[in-house]
Amino acid sequence: MRELPANTVVTPAEPQLEDLFVLDSRTEVEMDCVEPPAMGNGEQASRFPVAAAKLDADKDRNGVQTQNLSIRFGEFTAVDRINLTIERGELLALLGPNGAGKTTLIRAICGLTAIAEGGAVVGGEAVSLKNRYLRRQIGYMSQKFSLYLDMTAGENLAFFANLYGLSGNTARAAVAWASAVTGLTVPLRTMVGDLSGAIRQRLALAGSILHRPAVLFLDEPTSGIDPASRYRFWEVIRVLASQGMTVAVTTHYLDEAAYCDRLALMMNGRLIAHGRGLADKREK
Repeated sequence: MRELPANTVVTPAEPQLEDLFVLDSRTEVEMDCVEPPAMGNGEQASRFPVAAAKLDADKDRNGVQTQNLSIRFGEFTAVDRINLTIERGELLALLGPNGAGKTTLIRAICGLTAIAEGGAVVGGEAVSLKNRYLRRQIGYMSQKFSLYLDMTAGENLAFFANLYGLSGNTARAAVAWASAVTGLTVPLRTMVGDLSGAIRQRLALAGSILHRPAVLFLDEPTSGIDPASRYRFWEVIRVLASQGMTVAVTTHYLDEAAYCDRLALMMNGRLIAHGRGLADKREK
C-alpha cells in the first residue's frame, strides 16, 4: 500500500447506497482477493515459461503502442488515426459512448480485426492477423466473457490453457494460480451455464491471465456485476498492474475510471483526450 503525499488533503465524501452494499459485503471481498506471486519470481518463471520471465526483462516489450492506427469497414471509418502509448504496469481506462470505437480498437490491437492503416506493437510483438506469437503476450476478456456455457469451469480453463500453449503440469499450475488470484472457489466441475454472472466474471478473468500475459485487455468487464464483485475485481486488477502487467479497460462507470492511472476518451473513432487519472494523483 502506497502512502499519500504529506500535503494531501482528505475530505469525507457523501456515502451512496452502493457504498453501504460493499461495506456490508467487505468480509467476503477480503477473503476472496488473493494477491498473486510477484512478477518475475524465479519459481513462477519456470512454471509459466510463456510470459512470466519476460515481464521484468525489457520495459519496452511490455507495453502497447499504436501509430496512426485506422480501421475501416467498407467506406465507414470505425477507428481513425489513433496514437496511443500504454506503459508497462500502467492501468488505462478507455472511455467513450457506445459506438465510439473502443471495442474495435481493442480487437485490432489483439490481432482479431484487420488494421487498414498504421500499426501497433504489443509486448514487443508487431500486431497482425498472422502473428502467432502475439496471443502469448495478450490476455483478452471480452464483454460476453467468451465462455462455453455447455462446458464445466475446469474445461473452459483447460481450453484456454491449451490455446496459450500450456499443457500438463504447467497448465494445471497455471489454472490453480489464476483461480487463486481471481477468488474462483466454485468447484471446477460446475457447468458454466449454472454459474452466476459474478462467478462467470471471475472465471473469464482467470482464463485471460492464466498464461501471465504482458498486456491484459478488459472490455466492459464489470457490466451487470454487483457492487461487491466490482470492488473485488478492481482490487485484483490493481494488484496485477502493480506487479508489472499492463492493463487497458473499457468502462462506462466514471467512478471505476478513477481507479486507473490514466484516462483516454474516444468519440466517433477518434482519441479526443487523454491524461493522468485520479488514482495516479492520489498515490504518487
